[in-house]
Amino acid sequence: MTKLVTPLLVKELRERTGLGMMECKRALVASNGDIDDAIASLRKSSGLKAAKKASRTAADGSIGVVSSGDFGVIIEVNSETDFVARDDNFQEFVKVVLETAYDTRETDVDALLANSNLESKRNDLIQKIGENILLRRVKSIKAPVVGSYLHSNRRIGVVVGLTDGSSELARQVAMHVAAVNPAVVRSDEMSESVLSAEKDIYLAQARDSGKPEEIVQKMVAGRVAKFLKESSLIDQPFVKDPEKTIGQLVAEANADVTSFARFEVGEGISKEKVDFAAEVAAQVESVG
Repeated sequence: MTKLVTPLLVKELRERTGLGMMECKRALVASNGDIDDAIASLRKSSGLKAAKKASRTAADGSIGVVSSGDFGVIIEVNSETDFVARDDNFQEFVKVVLETAYDTRETDVDALLANSNLESKRNDLIQKIGENILLRRVKSIKAPVVGSYLHSNRRIGVVVGLTDGSSELARQVAMHVAAVNPAVVRSDEMSESVLSAEKDIYLAQARDSGKPEEIVQKMVAGRVAKFLKESSLIDQPFVKDPEKTIGQLVAEANADVTSFARFEVGEGISKEKVDFAAEVAAQVESVG
């Protein structure tokens, strides 16, 4: 029995695949309203070349991390939709990129793609999946002790370096970084531009209070100090034991944090938001 292809069914397929409304509708009609068959059909139907997809925004995707001994690598590979990011073929590509970056210790994206067969694998994946796929960034950390953490959704990953201690301790710090997102390891590493921008905001707010300039300056100094403490990893209360700071946690192992790298999928990428209702209205109007 043929299942009725309703707007809600089209919307569900569109949200699960990230594809266009009319393409989803055609797939559902062809599959007699079976959404799983429609998804399988859509994944097989793309015949567009990778070059035609290069201009499309890829703001979803997955983070990959690996660490062992004194070395760790973190990467971000982007896709256009979360549907593809969870695809086994996409995840296998992330794994291959991560292993290659770890083995070669290459962190330049173009060089990494050029000096291996990763670019051809990327193009093959684009042809197979039908979305733009990008290796966005790669970073490595080398330290006496390195640990890493990848959140269960694969959208946040962290690599941390320590002067001493264990990889498990580094992993605990990495979990904290994933949860709290500090800006720097220690306050003196905060960039002058960020600090200046914060000071300007605090100054404007304090002057609105109408207090004397001397008091205003003290208020600003206090808020800057608070901002630095809250933004600096070693000064933050450990998420699993707020009674101690990260600095105190690592000091118990006679260690210190050398550096960290935290990647979150799509951060800093402007992604176009599509109003589904408006899109439906536009389609209806064009048909009418």
